[in-house]
Amino acid sequence: MGERIALATTGGKPFAAWHARPREARRGGLVVLHAIWGVTPHIRAFCDGLADQGYDVIAPSLLDGTNAFPERDIDAAILPDRLALGLASGWGAGAMDVVQAAIDALDGPVHLLGFCFGGSTAWLAAARCERLTAVACFYGGDIVNRIDETPRCPTILHFGTQDETISAADVARITAAHPDLPAWLYPAGHAFVAPSGYHEDSAKLAMLRTLQLFHRSGGAKGEV
Repeated sequence: MGERIALATTGGKPFAAWHARPREARRGGLVVLHAIWGVTPHIRAFCDGLADQGYDVIAPSLLDGTNAFPERDIDAAILPDRLALGLASGWGAGAMDVVQAAIDALDGPVHLLGFCFGGSTAWLAAARCERLTAVACFYGGDIVNRIDETPRCPTILHFGTQDETISAADVARITAAHPDLPAWLYPAGHAFVAPSGYHEDSAKLAMLRTLQLFHRSGGAKGEV
């Protein structure tokens, strides 16, 4: 359903993105921020599935360059390069212009969600970007280092209690700094929405809560 498109920031920097358009009634725009691996087959299929639910979805390549659209969801051979790109981006801080351009390419209301690296970037977007209606951050490992940032739109957080990369202490620090934000915990490990760590019950419940947030914040009527 979706297709690869070319976009550019307001400063003229080009970047690639995956765009999946809704087939029928439009619920709103949705920006999906990928994990460190890039705009993988899973991310592309995930966007297509959300388009089937009425969302106009754009998944920008936050770390444009080699292997931005890999053929596999996980490829150990490209991980060092991907991690280096993530580090160079300040774990998402340097990609805010790309995120804003993806938001601006969509008619409102515009929601946003992100996974892992993209979950941390989603946290920054909630605090820094314009025109966002609601944000969901899935297992963002760098959020704890950015707890001085405050989302400017309704935002929810999803963490796995068995996540070996995000400690319970880090989650506690985040929730203590932002007690007003819903932080949902699931009996799952890292990447519980992705194929590598998929936990069906947790993934379904987290997405249900996310889509309910988007539905309420977007002012739509009817059932999710």
